Amino acid sequence: MQTTRRSAWVLAAFAAPCVPLAALGLPLVVYLPEYYANELGLGLATVGAIFTWVRLIDVGVDPLLGALMDSTRTRFGRFKTWLALGTLPLFVSGWFLFFAKPGVSSTYLLVWLAVAYLAFSICVLAQTAWGAQLSEDYNQRSRIYGWWQFANVTGVLTALVLAALPLLMHVAPTAARSFSVQSMGWLIMIATPATFGIGLMLAPEPPPPLARNTTSWGDYIGLFANAAVRRIVAVDLMFNLGLGVIAALFFFYFERVKHVSAGNTGVLLLVYFTSGLIFSPLWTALARRFEKHRAVALGAALTGLSQLALLMLPSSGDLGPSILAVVFAGIPYSAASLLLRAMMADVSDDVRLTGGVDRTGLLYAMLASTAKLGSALAVGFTFPILASAGFHAQANGADSSAALSVLTFLFIGLPAVLCMIAALMLLSYRLGRQRHAAILAELALRDANG
Repeated sequence: MQTTRRSAWVLAAFAAPCVPLAALGLPLVVYLPEYYANELGLGLATVGAIFTWVRLIDVGVDPLLGALMDSTRTRFGRFKTWLALGTLPLFVSGWFLFFAKPGVSSTYLLVWLAVAYLAFSICVLAQTAWGAQLSEDYNQRSRIYGWWQFANVTGVLTALVLAALPLLMHVAPTAARSFSVQSMGWLIMIATPATFGIGLMLAPEPPPPLARNTTSWGDYIGLFANAAVRRIVAVDLMFNLGLGVIAALFFFYFERVKHVSAGNTGVLLLVYFTSGLIFSPLWTALARRFEKHRAVALGAALTGLSQLALLMLPSSGDLGPSILAVVFAGIPYSAASLLLRAMMADVSDDVRLTGGVDRTGLLYAMLASTAKLGSALAVGFTFPILASAGFHAQANGADSSAALSVLTFLFIGLPAVLCMIAALMLLSYRLGRQRHAAILAELALRDANG
């Protein structure tokens, strides 16, 4: 493992595949379900069932993938090998999903969605675990995942801009949805081979330990004996659940409670992610100054406060105050995502010291699972509550004040509470800069003695 500072070119190459991966992840959640249900005619019930079951099965794949990656040994690199293996199925499934024609069957959607999710899981897990190997330095890991997060948000923003193209180009309403989906599809078709090729060719992967790891479910469960692992996984789940609730209810809240038009709400979403992109480097700098866990705690507190600040917005639909509010809300967006992954890289050293084996793949499989669970639970938890409160998903629904109050509590209160709890949990985190330096010294002594 390397302690030298990686160049910006190397980190840009490493992060490049995040652009198509993030551009795929957004429509898989936001655009494709509605597109297949309505535009392609499969129906809400069928599409909902397919997406739900494929997603649930996909959550269980990560530990298996992590174990396989940890046991892989090739001259090309264990994580780079898996990233390369996931490239072709990601590309092919993207083509079939984004360029499907009306009249496709439910089997068609089931097969290509399953392939896409499996390839997506392979690539995301391989790349995030690969990042932990690029440096063992405490501060450099924050910088590595800072580039990773910057590329992720860039991919999301690019997909959102492409989704808005029909409005900008005055495409006929009957063709607008297909135009948006296929525009995002072309981004994935072009960017996947280009960015994956750049990353695989130009970014290195240090050689893994010579010994192969043998892994069982007991090893996976046993990782939770490590206090730092438990803390990071719990905080990551809280963040993903909180941000998942914000994403799921964003349009509902601004359109129904604050009376912002649908078009302007889309503008607010773009502003939110743009703010997250601009302020992403801030969290790397704060982690260097105050340590990672304290920076994440600050980000969690700011996320909670920014949600509470939305209560003060006028309900007149005025775009100006709403833009200022979402700029503030976007400032801490990147904090948890990049710094918790940098923290897990430090934990991987601790696990290797205490257990004698490298479990990097398994550790990052945990974070992959919490990301998926958070987004799935956000919809599965909030939508039934809204329905029971009498909230109408259709724009012309007559919502009672009680239903809007429930919507406000879920959108404002739930993420704020989760983030504040996460911030408090991190205050007693122990694996900081000094402890990590001691772990590296012990590992170096052990490796020198054979």
